[in-house]
Amino acid sequence: MSAKVELCGVTKRFGAFEAVSEVSLEIAAGEFLTLLGPSGCGKTTLLRLIAGFEQPTSGTIWLGGVEVTHLPPYRRPVNQVFQSYALFPHLSVWENVAFGLRMQRVPAAEVTDRVRQALELVSLAGFDARRPQELSGGQKQRVALARALVCRPQVLLLDEPLSALDAKLRQAMQLELKRLQRQVGITFVYVTHDQEEALTMSDRIAIVNRGRIEQFGSPHEIYHRPATAFAADFIGQANLLDTRLIAADGSGARVRLAGGLELVLRAAAWPAGVETALVSIRPEKVHVSKSKSRAQSTFAEGETNMFEARIEEEVFKGATDHLILATVAGTRLSAVVANESALGEIFHAGDRVFCGLHADDLVVLRVN
Repeated sequence: MSAKVELCGVTKRFGAFEAVSEVSLEIAAGEFLTLLGPSGCGKTTLLRLIAGFEQPTSGTIWLGGVEVTHLPPYRRPVNQVFQSYALFPHLSVWENVAFGLRMQRVPAAEVTDRVRQALELVSLAGFDARRPQELSGGQKQRVALARALVCRPQVLLLDEPLSALDAKLRQAMQLELKRLQRQVGITFVYVTHDQEEALTMSDRIAIVNRGRIEQFGSPHEIYHRPATAFAADFIGQANLLDTRLIAADGSGARVRLAGGLELVLRAAAWPAGVETALVSIRPEKVHVSKSKSRAQSTFAEGETNMFEARIEEEVFKGATDHLILATVAGTRLSAVVANESALGEIFHAGDRVFCGLHADDLVVLRVN
């Protein structure tokens, strides 16, 4: 079984410091929810509040429709996987996984069956007799997962469990964790500062900043439609442009950048009553070509966000080139283009290029 998790107006203070501020969050049963943010933003404190290791200063916490605000951890239907694995070095893999069941006084025959099933679930069948020091980092993490899952929690809390792994193994474990979550159907609440992990695994992401939820939505929504400058800059890369409204009507909003460059946005994008705003566009949405006609060919008739620029810097990243562009008007933009593209264009620092921005790709950000 999995449980719905609800935080209602939760605040946590440590003396004068407010680590979590008025957070309300609803996590659906069986969902993979990631709390994403920089170090010190409050995401681990939120996890500890759900687990019961911390008590909120105000607000309530509900698990499966039952208020658990003041219940101790052992009375909550949750389990946790820690960054450090926290395995017992003197116990075998089998004994580590069985430990929680024995503490619950589960009958021996059932312990045997459940431990075997848990080890098979994490692809560690046959590792029963090994000690933690005989395992790789990825194997230790699988043992920690098996130990948490064998107790059949309704909610599994994971605090940066992959941070100690090397990059290639971490990527493999991201896919493995998502597969595992789908298989067992348990609600996962995952804490990380790694945007790639969040985008790869999550059903929804809550971006945490200074103890508050900055934005909450699907990975696709948060990446393509960030709500704030912090969200745009923290997830992926973003060009953040200071703009001033020139005119708005039913067909679109025309804005001017600080250097004088003018752009057209979707009509619904510009908020009513606002004269200046920050506009975001992802580097891969900046269309670049050495040929003006080729650049124009990617746009529908009537689209006008075309301008000339010079490549100030070109950084080769294997499959992509990262370009730093300077427009004639003085605006600087980052662009990402595919290497060996279908157009066959190769870019170098100093090249004169033509750029285009689709009106739908320009996102007006909320100012906090």
